[in-house]
Amino acid sequence: MSAVEAKLAERGLTLPEVVPPLAAYQPAVQSGVYVFTAGQLPMVEGKLPVTGKVGAEVTPEEAKELARICALNALAAVKSVTGDLDRIARVVKVVGFVASASDFTGQPGVVNGASELLGEVLGEKGVHARSAVGVAVLPLDAPVEVEIQVELAP
Repeated sequence: MSAVEAKLAERGLTLPEVVPPLAAYQPAVQSGVYVFTAGQLPMVEGKLPVTGKVGAEVTPEEAKELARICALNALAAVKSVTGDLDRIARVVKVVGFVASASDFTGQPGVVNGASELLGEVLGEKGVHARSAVGVAVLPLDAPVEVEIQVELAP
């Protein structure tokens, strides 16, 4: 078990299986020392636990927890191409998409769920640049989608 997976286990979390692509793409690709993930939905055992817009059918607190699940799925995608999460030198960028009700403006707070998880399990290596974007709709009516880019240690 990697040190990162041990930190996940301390929090009662296990790295899930990689979420299969919904279309013609790969969950993650490596280019040089970087790994780029596709947008990860908050899938749990092949299903979305909640659907709808944040600020309407989904509370900001629920959406923040879903963003944590997205980050966990992104780490699984990274491991699928690196074989070991301890190879992560740092998280470079996180992009979070929040399917938002028209008057919802709390996207940064929702995406904090992903950022905080990465910080908890990666420490300083989890500190990153970030965008939190409100959108009209996401695939499968998911409330949140997160993608990450990481740099690998040599």
